[in-house]
Amino acid sequence: MPAPRVTVIGSYPRVPHEGGPFTLRKALQAMDRGEATWEDVRAAQDALVREVVEEQAAAGVDLVTDGQIRWDDGQTRLAEGLDGVTVGGLVRYFDSNTYFRQPEIKGPVARRGPILVEEFRFAAEKSPVPVKAVMVGPYTFAALSADGHDRDLPPLVRDLAAALNEEARDLAAAGATVIAFDEPALSRPLGLPQLAPADLAEASARLVDGVEATTVLQTYFGDVASVGRALFELPFDAFGLDLVAGGAGNAPLLDAFPEDRILQAGVQNGRNTAMEGVEEIASRIRWVQGRVRFERLWVAPSCGLELLPRETAQAKLQELSAAAREVGT
Repeated sequence: MPAPRVTVIGSYPRVPHEGGPFTLRKALQAMDRGEATWEDVRAAQDALVREVVEEQAAAGVDLVTDGQIRWDDGQTRLAEGLDGVTVGGLVRYFDSNTYFRQPEIKGPVARRGPILVEEFRFAAEKSPVPVKAVMVGPYTFAALSADGHDRDLPPLVRDLAAALNEEARDLAAAGATVIAFDEPALSRPLGLPQLAPADLAEASARLVDGVEATTVLQTYFGDVASVGRALFELPFDAFGLDLVAGGAGNAPLLDAFPEDRILQAGVQNGRNTAMEGVEEIASRIRWVQGRVRFERLWVAPSCGLELLPRETAQAKLQELSAAAREVGT
């Protein structure tokens, strides 16, 4: 039996390994003081992207990301490329110890032009293995915006889906064979405006229409039991489920997982520095394999690794890859 494909969610630590120089942070601080230029910052970003794609690949990851090194947070990078959207003040990101600059919807939403395409091309050129493109999904973008509670949510999500669809098409044309849409808001509905199933289905269809790549609906930070098995009726090629924080709620859904879709199983805790051990992670993978066809299984951490120390993130991925290989032997 072949080993399942190993991948990651999106973010990766921007901090250096212990004792290493904070090159990117220093470049940003120098630019703020007028002592460096945007070109200096771009060079530091380029160097760090090269490091993290090579580091993920060396750890045994088959499908890496660029670590979202150029992103301030999960929302702002895309918000800055959309007409009708401005970026406001800092708000806590779910229950993490990080913050994001909250998008504010000021008018009709439309994409001005490619946003992530050039940075994807750069990462793909520098990576020894395939690179997955990642962007926030339209529901999470809308729900976390300052206007998400006040506006008529379904039209806003549809407009965002149309704008992100343009970006996804361009990413596919640039060579992205896998494109993930992060929708953590589906896993954390408390306090967030809800979207009716029919509206979610309509927005999802608009989001992936004409995208010539494997599309992934990526959830994390909890379970999607509130959506239920209707999740698998959405027009994505793959579904990412958190089986750590959301294991109790997500596990029953796997009994109805469709045979023609890919499951990206979050089998390793991406929010905790504790190492779980190869055998423990391998046992989780074997449990999933009892419910999903092995050729349709990818494995990943439960969420992005950005909040971990760099050494820990690398060790986590080595542990995950070793567990996948053990299951495949």
